[in-house]
Amino acid sequence: MATNSKLSVLSIGSIIALVGLIGFGIYQYGQKVTPAPVADAEFGEKVRGYLMANPFVLREVIEELQAQEQLATSQQQNATLASLSDDLKNDPASYVAGNPDGDVTIVEFFDYRCGYCKRNFPDLMKTVEDDGNIRLVLKEFPILGDDSVLASQAAIASMSQGKYMEFHTALMAVRGGLTKDRILNIASDVGLDIPKLEEEMQGSAVQEIIRKNYSIAQQLGVNGTPAFVIEDTLYPGAATSEQMEKLIVAARERKKTAATN
Repeated sequence: MATNSKLSVLSIGSIIALVGLIGFGIYQYGQKVTPAPVADAEFGEKVRGYLMANPFVLREVIEELQAQEQLATSQQQNATLASLSDDLKNDPASYVAGNPDGDVTIVEFFDYRCGYCKRNFPDLMKTVEDDGNIRLVLKEFPILGDDSVLASQAAIASMSQGKYMEFHTALMAVRGGLTKDRILNIASDVGLDIPKLEEEMQGSAVQEIIRKNYSIAQQLGVNGTPAFVIEDTLYPGAATSEQMEKLIVAARERKKTAATN
């Protein structure tokens, strides 16, 4: 829906701009060869006549403007991804699953209350496990309310106890609401020290990790979950195993091409 609205606005703007340019040219020509009152009277009719005779011009201009806008957006996004590459791939505050020495890095922005994230999780982990050469960087991105924030705080705090992945998997598997009591019960089930966890959840270090992840997501234009950065490409939305495998293959091909150039 957002894309259609954007194209509609662009189309209308393009038509207005084109009409103005054509009209201005016709008007200037008319001023040179026709007295001003006559030129003014004929101005609108000349513009209309030209556009009616050449309607394809509008479509060509709109298509070219759209292509240029998409190219500019892509170039800006690539530049932003490059500038944030180290924070995305190598931030020690983000847990790395899969193969820490893998040749392809996938960064996931997720929320523990996101249904799409939960449904996507088994396929994602199967892809990572089957491939065997993928670094999966997990970015806590709680955007669905206070309970999401609490779950992320608890997950980040669990890293100091060496049980992040167990806790992460349990939180992804749970269905229904995630109140504080439920989060702590899940933490207890995976063997976490609850008093220590609660203390660290409220610490400034945990808050700073979440704040930084928000900042990175904002710069990338990520406003929903899940969202993936696969090497140098942003992929917003859930992906099936087949889609993810194709994206991984493409990422490896890009790296291979870059290495030979």
